[in-house]
Amino acid sequence: MKTVQELEQIAGQVRRDILRMVHGVQSGHPGGSLGCTDFLVALYFGIMRRNPGFSMDGIGEDLFFLSNGHISPAFYSVLARAGYFPLEELGTFRKINSRLQGHPTTHESLPGVRVASGSLGQGMSVAIGAALAKKYNNDDNLVFSLHGDGELDEGQNWEALMFAAHKKVDNLIITIDHNRQQIDGSTDNVMSLDSLRMKLDAFNWNVREMEGNNMAAVVKGLEEAKFHALKEKPVVIIMHTEMGFGVDFMTGTHEWHGIAPNDDQLKNALSQLPETIGDY
Repeated sequence: MKTVQELEQIAGQVRRDILRMVHGVQSGHPGGSLGCTDFLVALYFGIMRRNPGFSMDGIGEDLFFLSNGHISPAFYSVLARAGYFPLEELGTFRKINSRLQGHPTTHESLPGVRVASGSLGQGMSVAIGAALAKKYNNDDNLVFSLHGDGELDEGQNWEALMFAAHKKVDNLIITIDHNRQQIDGSTDNVMSLDSLRMKLDAFNWNVREMEGNNMAAVVKGLEEAKFHALKEKPVVIIMHTEMGFGVDFMTGTHEWHGIAPNDDQLKNALSQLPETIGDY
């Protein structure tokens, strides 16, 4: 387990990767990627029990499924820096014939990616299926997943929430990135989530909350979620983040959901994120 300081250094470098990847092709989704960086770094470099190699069956290790696939820049950076594929490959993001598509795919056979994601609302069902498979195989490892709060507009999520509680899929920990922003504006304006915790409580999940842009809080929150797993209820974490966290002019607005910085904006943004462990 790395220290919080070491995790913070990795997260700072991942944020630099995100900005450079998106700027390099002038397309992609920096806002949510920056907001979820701390979570993904803590998960892959501290919390999950994972094998050094990669196999699609995932037997004998914890699994992670990214449902809000548009934050692929953060996911790809973390996978590369965790050793799943060469770091230099980040420079191919969204380019022709690259394995690093705008949304993760499986036909590219990219290590670390077990499901294609981009059609929002499907990842929770996939994670539940994987968790049930582990139960049937007597595999005591956990399944983690990440979802956007705007993604909860999709009705399939609520069917999945109902199913998992009914089946007592308690080896599952899902996290909802509650940044209150989505592509067209705030979630309050587009489709209010209103009392999200009360809704999830009513669906009979073990509901946790944590600050998602404080590494110590993320580590503590995930460790507590693991403590509450395997106790008859699936676990859900409401993770409070800010879209664009780490870059002052991107923070807290939906406007950076899916646009790339220009040259001057990139220079400004990188000046706020010192290089820590080396650019790709």
